Amino acid sequence: MRRSRLRVLLASASAIAASAVLLASGGRAHAARAAATAAPAPHVLVTTLTGVVSPVMEEALAQALERAERENAAALVLEIDTPGGLESSMRDMVEKLLASPRPVIAWVTPSGAHAASAGVFIVMACDVAAMSPGTNIGAATPISMSGPMDSTLARKATNDAAAFARTVAAQRGRNEAWAERAVREAVAIDEREAVHQHVVDFVAGDLDDLLAKADTLTWRRGALARHLGTRGLAVTRIEPGIRERLLGRLADPNVAYLLMMLGFYGLLFELQNPGAVLPGVVGGICLLLAFFALSTLPVNSAGVALLVLGLAFLLAEIKVHSHGLLALGGAIALALGSLMLFRPGTVSVSWPFVLVGTGTTVVFFVAVVGAGVRARRLPVVTGAAGLVGRRGVALERLAPEGRVRIGGEVWAAASAVPLDPGVAVEVLKVEGLRLEVKPILQEG
Repeated sequence: MRRSRLRVLLASASAIAASAVLLASGGRAHAARAAATAAPAPHVLVTTLTGVVSPVMEEALAQALERAERENAAALVLEIDTPGGLESSMRDMVEKLLASPRPVIAWVTPSGAHAASAGVFIVMACDVAAMSPGTNIGAATPISMSGPMDSTLARKATNDAAAFARTVAAQRGRNEAWAERAVREAVAIDEREAVHQHVVDFVAGDLDDLLAKADTLTWRRGALARHLGTRGLAVTRIEPGIRERLLGRLADPNVAYLLMMLGFYGLLFELQNPGAVLPGVVGGICLLLAFFALSTLPVNSAGVALLVLGLAFLLAEIKVHSHGLLALGGAIALALGSLMLFRPGTVSVSWPFVLVGTGTTVVFFVAVVGAGVRARRLPVVTGAAGLVGRRGVALERLAPEGRVRIGGEVWAAASAVPLDPGVAVEVLKVEGLRLEVKPILQEG
């Protein structure tokens, strides 16, 4: 009896152990299937970096690199078209690219695009660099945003930029000599010459061609080298959000110029009409947005000074009778300031914006503001003060009080001298509802 019970217990224990093993193996298989389902398929991320190199572009790059790392993307493709921009933003972007845990492919595109100035450093800092047909790269000589540099400062800035260019090129195995020449001699080359001089790796006509040609290339982090393996991978494009699109628009030189002019208009209109409130509010907001935009652009201090001088000349034209000389000088200063607002060789305000902005400003000051100032100088023609100086006729004898007719209205009046009915009178002052008048002497 005891033996049979023992056999039953042993059989039960064996069944429980077998069930536990089956459950454990099944759980592991389910976990493996879940992990395989959760793991993202290999893919390539694509984002666009266009316009001036600025904190806005730096933030866009940082977000793209973070997403590539988070999704373990096979590569991040940067579609680049830039005239350059801020050195501080460029250096931060290069630092992020050199430290990126995921491979980055720079692609100067579309046809007609370029990677100039700060853009040269960004392209060279990527693991793979390519260009579309009809593009160019180069001219990376540093330019001061605060005005011309003396020879010593210019030499220091150039030497520093040249050393940095050689360092970045060496990190990615590119042509160090050309990188230094791009800084010291401001050289620029097209896509074919760039491949020939080993500045970029190849020319790609479209995105599929880019991924196919990058497929067999390697990317390195320290001593570790890996193949890209990008051929045929799915592509996910990173679309900018509302904030990024708004900030990117503000960094446009034409938008910055327009905001600055609107800000000037609003504040000046508020000063001419205190209490209007709305022009002052709109003008203040536009000026603050313009200051933000200008802080991200290579501004020329001489251009800003000419704009301020032009506005000052137009204001003086309203107060001073210069027979149009001040208005002409203001228009010329505004046009020159608009053209010189940004450093040469970087970005510029388009001609239509310059012509419209200058013409509108001159008309605004000379016609609108000038008419308002002249209207303030006219004599008052309404209310009690408007009666002073008006002329009428006595309706009855004033000795000293009586009634007079002024402009079709009958008023009580008083005169320091007796006046007969029908005598022409002139109003000297108004006291409540009574006028003080004097007789108008007849000539001859």
